[in-house]
Order: sequence, then structure tokens, then C-alpha cells
Amino acid sequence: MVVGSDISRYPNTPRPTCRGYLHKRTQSAILKGWRKRWFVLKHNGYLHYYKHKKDEGKCRPLEVTKLEGAEIGVDTSLGKPFVFKCTPQSGNRIFYFCATSNQEMKRWLEAMDKAVHP
Repeated sequence: MVVGSDISRYPNTPRPTCRGYLHKRTQSAILKGWRKRWFVLKHNGYLHYYKHKKDEGKCRPLEVTKLEGAEIGVDTSLGKPFVFKCTPQSGNRIFYFCATSNQEMKRWLEAMDKAVHP
């Protein structure tokens, strides 16, 4: 079992291309709204997310999504600033994310675009 980051143990492991908190839109039957989650975009093009930053490397991610071939872009339909969406190729799910600033949104969109078109 790996506890904490395995970077020190495996120095040649590539660091994630992007990581940070984003708000993810929740669309479950019970809960609706935005939840703050810790996202990690790995070099292999998979987006992992956790409940908290401290969970990365200690807990299994809440979900892992392959971004290759996904559609990503800014979304203005929700009337909220800094919202972008991701529609993975597999499945019929659309993820809506909200960043804290335009700069942060652009950082994520650039990183995701590289994962979509490896």
C-alpha cells in the first residue's frame, strides 16, 4: 500500500500535468449543486478526482475518467462564470466544472486539451 506521494520512491514517475481544486456540478437524484473536489490530471490522460487534496495517494479516487477523444470547452449555459464542460467519448455523461478564475479555467482547459489530443 502506498501512503502519501510515491514521487520520492519513484523519481522517474512523471508529475501530474495539472492538479487543483475545482467545483464539480452534482446531478444525482438526491443532491444537486456544486461540490468542491481535488482533481488530478495524469500524464496518461486520465482525470482522477478526490473529495480532498489529502486523499490523493492515500485513498482510491472517487472517479477516474479517460479524456482522450473527449469534447471540452467553455460553457455559458449555466449562467455562472469560469464554467467549462467535458464530455468523455465513453459513456453518456457530461461533467461540468467551475474554476475560481478565468486564468485557472484556461490552465485546466489547456491541460485537458493536451490529454484529449495526445
